[in-house]
Amino acid sequence: MLVNIEVNNKSITVKKGETILSALQAQGIKIPSLCSMKNFTPTGACRMCVVEIEGKDELVTSCSQPVEEWMKIKTHSPRVVQARKSIVELLLSNHPDDCLYCVRNGNCELQDLAAELDVRERRIIGKKNKYRLDHSSPSIVRDPAKCILCSRCVRVCGETQSVHALEFINRGNQTLIGTAFNKDLNFSSCILCGQCILVCPTAALHERDSLPELKEALNNPSREVVVQVDPSVSITLAEEFGLKPGKDIYGVLVSALRKMGFSKVFDTSAGADMVAMELTSELIQAREHASALPLFASACPAWVKYAEQFWPDLLGQLSRIKSPQQLLGRLIKSPELAGFNHHTSDVFAVAIGPCTARKFEAQREEMTIKGISDIDLVLTTRELAKLIRLYGIDMENTEPGLADIPYSAKCSSGKLFALAGGLTEALVRTLHHKLTGKELPGVKIPELRGLKGRKEYQLNIGRVSYSFVAVSGLNNTRILIEEMQAGKSSWDFVEIMACPQGCINGGGQPVRAEEGALKARMKVLHEQDEKEMTRQAHKNPLVNELYDRLDTQPGGKVSGELFCTRFGRRVVLV
Repeated sequence: MLVNIEVNNKSITVKKGETILSALQAQGIKIPSLCSMKNFTPTGACRMCVVEIEGKDELVTSCSQPVEEWMKIKTHSPRVVQARKSIVELLLSNHPDDCLYCVRNGNCELQDLAAELDVRERRIIGKKNKYRLDHSSPSIVRDPAKCILCSRCVRVCGETQSVHALEFINRGNQTLIGTAFNKDLNFSSCILCGQCILVCPTAALHERDSLPELKEALNNPSREVVVQVDPSVSITLAEEFGLKPGKDIYGVLVSALRKMGFSKVFDTSAGADMVAMELTSELIQAREHASALPLFASACPAWVKYAEQFWPDLLGQLSRIKSPQQLLGRLIKSPELAGFNHHTSDVFAVAIGPCTARKFEAQREEMTIKGISDIDLVLTTRELAKLIRLYGIDMENTEPGLADIPYSAKCSSGKLFALAGGLTEALVRTLHHKLTGKELPGVKIPELRGLKGRKEYQLNIGRVSYSFVAVSGLNNTRILIEEMQAGKSSWDFVEIMACPQGCINGGGQPVRAEEGALKARMKVLHEQDEKEMTRQAHKNPLVNELYDRLDTQPGGKVSGELFCTRFGRRVVLV
């Protein structure tokens, strides 16, 4: 039902029952907020979204107040603007004065609000709380001094991810956000997915900086620094430079990495194609032993850590195949398979990806062989943007290049791994060929595409049927697992991505991305898949050449020794 309201002396029509904030945003009227998030119930905690309503003595939080017919609202009256300005000044009174050095300088919501409200001096002076920087995690740094208690991270960690690693501690002016008993992050239940970083309006949470170590390696003449790039990075990096979401700058990125001193540039999707081949064999074998079903994908390191901590009974059903990043790292570190001459000890393998959890994954003991790690260092998309600026690379005037052979993009199925449901789509294409000797009709699987948090698909081949489900966001994962344990649903294969919508929305991607940006990122990957001549992992010439060189087949003993790993129960202290 539509109703009329008056906003800033103009009549507009809105939906009855929706909040003032959402109704006015739909009309293109911007109201600032620090705690409100789409699809979350409002809390009115930050008070930044207050508006003036005729007939009410107090200012009202627009995020929690439903519209009423003929309501008269002023969104930027002198009283409203002064209230918002006072809130920002109070927040700044207890905030560090280090904007020049802050990782979020120029991309900070508090900084933006201070500029919009013309806060140009410190009028409120008081004793600042002092906090210790938490560097304990291999992936995420927590800086309580920059926290403004908006509760976004608490809500995402609990409601979207079902992890509940963060919570409010203490009361009054001693209130802060931290882990249980205020212990370091590394002792908590945190799975390092980085979704808290994406919603944090300041730099209270950010990824661990790996650039100093990388710069040292690039400047070491005795090291051969090799890099692999995740397919999701080239379609999100442009946003860091103010370009439209979804613009693919893959070729330019390859050239930029070479200019910075990387000796070889490879594509992680080559590793993804290998994962699809190995998973196909593993699923068929699991199907022969029904007790091992469903087979859970293990390509997402945040999901793996979540399973180790919260669902250890499922670890026996977790795929043993390494993630595409780690699998390709193993190939790069193997002189007989790398495709270029080197001594393993001289190679410094770098992986650039969308995920903060990959930093943790790379340093796992299970990802080393005889003390040599598959991957030596992981950068996020945001860190890559900083590196490009540091080296003064002009992305607009850089000619595109091609990734190095043999691990360049040879087909599009590996690129789909960046999308929730994409791994399953790549798997189904190869599984159909493995079982029938024929290609999947149409190749594209609409049921596994889109922004839904849960996607289901049934593959029918004669009397044989395989059931698949792909979920993203760990709250959706928890619901699915509880369903299966209650006997309400059963599957042959389960794909889980910790981050909603998958790697295109990973914890290392550009912050402040709206749903439109996610759709644009998804669209360009699907367009790349449509245009590519080779769209199945089993038709990738690189994959077939590797198996020939290894004199093995997917699921064989040799490939198992190279590409498989193990997982174990992880005890969380708090």
